[in-house]
Amino acid sequence: MKVTITSVPDVLIIEPQVFGDERGFFFESFNQRAFNAAIGTDLSFVQDNHSRSTKGVLRGLHYQVNQPQGKLVRVVRGSIFDVAVDIRGTSSTFGRWVGAELTESNRRQMWVPPGFAHGFLVVSDCAEVLYKATDYYAPDMERCIVWDDPALSIKWPVDIEPILSPKDKNGVRLEAAELFK
Repeated sequence: MKVTITSVPDVLIIEPQVFGDERGFFFESFNQRAFNAAIGTDLSFVQDNHSRSTKGVLRGLHYQVNQPQGKLVRVVRGSIFDVAVDIRGTSSTFGRWVGAELTESNRRQMWVPPGFAHGFLVVSDCAEVLYKATDYYAPDMERCIVWDDPALSIKWPVDIEPILSPKDKNGVRLEAAELFK
């Protein structure tokens, strides 16, 4: 497993070792011991999620207050531009974001720690995204920061007009968001 520290050090890009030949490939997509060693703490995942979206769907920027979720995100079909935004109010990297292309062929995963907002834009015709979560989904705790907040200046792929859910259209700006302390 190769681990790359991003410009926001708590967000990691994880690449598995892939074994392939003319028959296909094999890789270990998750190993609890190796993951805990990579992030430097013992965490457990309690929920796996799977979403399928068409080109242009933008989901996010989502997070949960009082019951924050860390997410380990990967793509099994297609391609996305994945984003994590530090919304920990006392963090030295508060308001900074990290973006990475996750695809079925590069097999990269992004570790989005608790205390971060998360979102992604589908850049292929279709994408299936799997992510592990460190806490359960709590609809009453879910919050959304608007994807195009000028304070964040996220550089989304410019050639795609985002398709948003009503919840994502009504996200708040960072300045009005509930933050983590």
